[in-house]
Amino acid sequence: MLIESYFVSVSGPPLANNTAISKDAGIYEHTLHPSHSTSNTLKKSSVPRNCLAVSDTHVFAAQDDKSTIYVYSRAKGNQEALVTLPERIRSVALLDDVLILGTQEGRLIIWEVCTGRQVTTPASHVQAVSCIAATPFHLITGSDDSNIHVWSLPRLLELDSTIEHEPQDTLSNHRAAITSLAVGQSVNPDTNICISASRDKSCIIWNYQLGVALRTLLFPSAPLCLSLDPCARAFYVSSEDGSLYAVELFAEKALLGPQSGEESSTAVQVSSAFGAAPQEAGPASCLGVNYDGTILISGHPRGHVLRWDLSSRADSTELANLNASVTNVEFVPLLTPARSTKSAMVVKPFLGSRSYDFTSQLGSDLVSDTRFGKMLNSNGIPKDVLEQAILAFQEPAGDNIGDQEVRKENEELWEIINQQRALQKKTLDRYVEAKSANA
Repeated sequence: MLIESYFVSVSGPPLANNTAISKDAGIYEHTLHPSHSTSNTLKKSSVPRNCLAVSDTHVFAAQDDKSTIYVYSRAKGNQEALVTLPERIRSVALLDDVLILGTQEGRLIIWEVCTGRQVTTPASHVQAVSCIAATPFHLITGSDDSNIHVWSLPRLLELDSTIEHEPQDTLSNHRAAITSLAVGQSVNPDTNICISASRDKSCIIWNYQLGVALRTLLFPSAPLCLSLDPCARAFYVSSEDGSLYAVELFAEKALLGPQSGEESSTAVQVSSAFGAAPQEAGPASCLGVNYDGTILISGHPRGHVLRWDLSSRADSTELANLNASVTNVEFVPLLTPARSTKSAMVVKPFLGSRSYDFTSQLGSDLVSDTRFGKMLNSNGIPKDVLEQAILAFQEPAGDNIGDQEVRKENEELWEIINQQRALQKKTLDRYVEAKSANA
């Protein structure tokens, strides 16, 4: 049975004296399916918004108003390393073995956790990098300065230290701080979309590779966070007044594509919310959508973790009360792509260029199992071997190498015989002509 789980982080002191909740617990791992439960807790961590990242083996958590990253081992459930960086961290994103950090001064720090290599960009943002979205080829960074930068990830990871790290493009349609970013995972440049939320009470859908704003959406109050459907069919927004909005991209009145009846420059007013956070919980500060897009998880500043059924749009159900401000909801991928290696440990980052080691565990044998090995290790005759044998009997018999050599020799001998017969016939004809001439 597949188990779906997600991580939730909290920030700040406990809201009340509740002995049922551990005071030093900062990150919780919850199981959503088949039944909701708390499977693990990671202690002594206070994680701000957009500062939690989860891999198959580790959890990376930036600390509130600090320049440190706590690295936790998921298998052991304890803190494995503490990494100190030169600037305070405001946002975190993870892509495979690369951790991307946004700083208070507007820089990006790229850290290869499997080797320790670190790349730092200039301060391209005027203010702090508030949120980061990542794809295998691009990084998208939003800032309190209202700008969004698009970066080429392969260029940032170049080994040549002389390359200048500059944004590939800048998206500057917003007029206030960027609060949240979400990006689709399509590799087609025509369908790659990114959605940004800003305190100017708007969300913009971008084709970030082309630098084009596809649609502007206006909300009654400032959006605090958003989450994109796994198939990029819709996205969900939480606003300052506690409302939750569901924006369908390809509904009856499509916002994108050829079915859209309006120009992309036309702003759309979004006014009808599908739900509202309870007053005692406060507006949702973080959102997460499960793998099939049917359940929305929201975290609230008064410790509530709520579940919303997106298929029925029914009222919320409380999953947990963590007695502290909930800042991040991070779903663990249900099915991860197969990888030939897995990092055995996290290497702390270092500055400068030098040789570095890569230590990993092999995911499989170096030599694949042979056909004979499969037959030897199986009970009886394998089914595929029997099928191949039956098909071989049904096919017409082919000439082996010996038969081909004999046939070639026969053809050469027949050619010699035919030449001798032709010569004999020609000689006999001349003899007949000479005898008739003498007569």
